[in-house]
This record gives sequence, structure tokens and C-alpha cells, in this order.
Amino acid sequence: MANLKDLSKNPERVTGGHRLCAGCGAGIVARQTLIAVGDTPVVVTSATGCLEVSTTIFPYTSWKNSFFHSAFENSAATCSGIEAAYKSLKKQGKITEDIKFIAFGGDGGTYDIGLQSLSGAMERWHKMLYICYNNEAYMNTGIQRSGATPKGAHTTTAPAGKVQQGKERNKKDLTQIMIAHNIPYVAQAYVGNWNDFITKVQKALSIDGPSFINILTPCRLGWNYKPEDTMALARIAVETCIWPSFEVENGVYKINVMPKEKRPVVEFLKPQGRFKHLFKPENASILESIQKDVDTKWEILQRRASVACQA
Repeated sequence: MANLKDLSKNPERVTGGHRLCAGCGAGIVARQTLIAVGDTPVVVTSATGCLEVSTTIFPYTSWKNSFFHSAFENSAATCSGIEAAYKSLKKQGKITEDIKFIAFGGDGGTYDIGLQSLSGAMERWHKMLYICYNNEAYMNTGIQRSGATPKGAHTTTAPAGKVQQGKERNKKDLTQIMIAHNIPYVAQAYVGNWNDFITKVQKALSIDGPSFINILTPCRLGWNYKPEDTMALARIAVETCIWPSFEVENGVYKINVMPKEKRPVVEFLKPQGRFKHLFKPENASILESIQKDVDTKWEILQRRASVACQA
């Protein structure tokens, strides 16, 4: 596990003064990721999104290391190209130091627009870490639905009203898609547990190959909750098992945070304005279907982890 005393000595590579919203989880993700890197040289790429537009407002930047802004769809391709150039230069003896490579993308630029780019980078086996800061919609461009938006959530393109009650389909399971690429390391994490996340970042960066972390990153604007509740809300997501914290290392599943008592999903949904319509009597069946889906997926994950442990 990550050591807090050691981490406190690491340099801060993401400065304050950026323009992310109060209570935004993306800034927390970026800061903790770079603290986990330590003194090692690092190159960061970022897709267009909340993290990029709020930390790189010309002529200012919040990044104290090499930072490349790419288009919405190709953060992974940009990072893989830089990593490939680095390997060539190192082979030629023009670079001698070890450098880490990290790509950031929101769920829009990862689940949807950037999926082809991400899949290609993972399949080509570039030694890089891709982190999806998953706030479950296109928050930067107006809170439109994405492939990560959960069933029942209100967005500007899947609104709750007379015709429908928010998004009608379940979210895409991108973590399982990444696992299917048979890369060395895939994990789910969440804002609200720095030790769990930083430990996973450090493990991912130590691996000789591609790695992927999907971190649940609450958005106080799109989710419509009090800014000070970001950490608590992410923890409730894990305690309700709507977002399990687990890792898959070389095909072996491990649940990292096991809830002491599994809480009902309504405890995660109720604090968020995007789900308020679900608590009307006529929408009780939607809540039931969400709970049933969470229960089924949690049972499947436990079986996979159990089988892995027995093996």
C-alpha cells in the first residue's frame, strides 16, 4: 500500500489556481496521480475535457511537467506515439533517463469518442498508463449522455420528462472491455480513497506494458449535489456496490474494498439531483431494475475474485 509519509515528500506537479469547479473530482485525480509518480520524469497527455480546459488556459498552465493536449478522441494515440518515439531515442542513446507516460481522458473521450484510440494503444502494448476520470457524462460540453451514463440518470440529451425517465439503457462496462484486451493491469478506483487509488497508480506504472485505471469521479454540476460531498458520495458508490473497487493483474481478479455491509443503491442515488425523478411512485420499477442489475454484477465479480483466489 502507498505510504503517506513517503508521499508527503513527493513534489506537487499540479498547482492550485486552476478553474475546475469547487468539489470537482478530476483535479483530485490528477493531483494524486502525479504525487504517486514521485521524482520520476513523466509525460502527461490529456484529451479535451474538463481537466484540460480548466488547467491549461493560455498563457497559463497548472502542470509542472511535460503536458500535451490532444483532441477529444486521441489522448491514447498521442501518448502511445510519444512513448514509441522515446523508446527509439533511448535505443539510439539520445535519451538515458527512464520516463513514465500517463494519458488522461474523461468518460466521453474514453468510453465513446476515444475508444478506438485507446483499444489500439493497449493492443500495441505501449508502456503507458491510461486513466479515465469517469464523471458519467459529457460534463464539459453541457452534460450530455455518454456510454458511461447510468440507467435513469437525467442529462440534457436523455432528459427526465413525459416521454422518458432519463437514460433508458445501462452503462457500457469499459473496465471489462479493457480486461478483454489481456493487458497486464486493469483496475477500478474511486475518488475518496487516496490509498487505494495511489497504490493502483504506482502498481500500474511499475508494470512493463500497458495499464488502465477507471476511476469514478463525481461531478457536482452534472450530478447535482453539494460540492463538499464529493468524497462521501464516491465512497457510497463503493458501499452500495454500484461501483466496486477491484483490480485484475495478469488475469487474476482481486476485490480491493469489500463493504462491511452492502447498502441499497437508493442511498447513492437519492443525494443526486440527476436521479430525483426516480423517486416518484410511478418510477419504482426503474429503481428495482437498477438494484437488481447491481446485485447481479456484484455476484459475478465476487465469483470471479473467488475463483481467482482459489486458483
